[in-house]
Amino acid sequence: MRELNQLIDVEEPAWPELRETLGGGSVPVEVLPADTDVARTSLLQLQVTARSYLGAVVLHCGGLVVDNGWVRVFGSPLEGAVPSLAQVNQFPGAFDSAWQPDAGLVVAHDVLGGVFALNGGALARAGRPGAPGEIVYFAPDSLRWEALGAGHSAWLAWLVSGALAEFYTDLRWTGWQDEVRALKSDQGLSLFPPLWSAEARQDISATSRRAVPMAELLGVARDSCREFDGADPGLLGAV
Repeated sequence: MRELNQLIDVEEPAWPELRETLGGGSVPVEVLPADTDVARTSLLQLQVTARSYLGAVVLHCGGLVVDNGWVRVFGSPLEGAVPSLAQVNQFPGAFDSAWQPDAGLVVAHDVLGGVFALNGGALARAGRPGAPGEIVYFAPDSLRWEALGAGHSAWLAWLVSGALAEFYTDLRWTGWQDEVRALKSDQGLSLFPPLWSAEARQDISATSRRAVPMAELLGVARDSCREFDGADPGLLGAV
């Protein structure tokens, strides 16, 4: 186990580079203020250093609100602001050297109930694609995990590069920005007919949409996955 000072006091910390990456992207990114105590506790539990983008986000950010709030990247927020990485992944209340997020670490949600996770080491047991250390995406329109072919650092750069427009090309509608900006930080959008239906895939703009707690959205997705595929996608985030 590395002590906290070994994780923070490193050569070439990633935060200056990451901050430049976030500011130089083609989509708006809001960097939320961090809670120092939450940040330090989370970093210690993760055992990652500030040289990594993951460590930089945890140590310096309360979270990232990307592309008008379409994607929310978890960090170490002030109380009541947004969910923290620790909360979403159910970190132990006190440091536990035996605790590991075996299947993976949920690092972000999108407003449709999509989940970005950083693969852990127990992929076979979790039934997830990709390799350890790769970002995977739980797609709410297919109810399946998809490997994105990138690690955490490359994924963060991709988020702000403008690539989201293409990634979500079939899942956005005219005026989505106003609907997303109106959401609270713990809400997502529930669509009817649901995203995985043929009707929604045919014309996403014709669906009816309402704001619901993100916990409800993720719960419905997990239950639907179990019902249709007989498989549990695992933790999609405790929010």
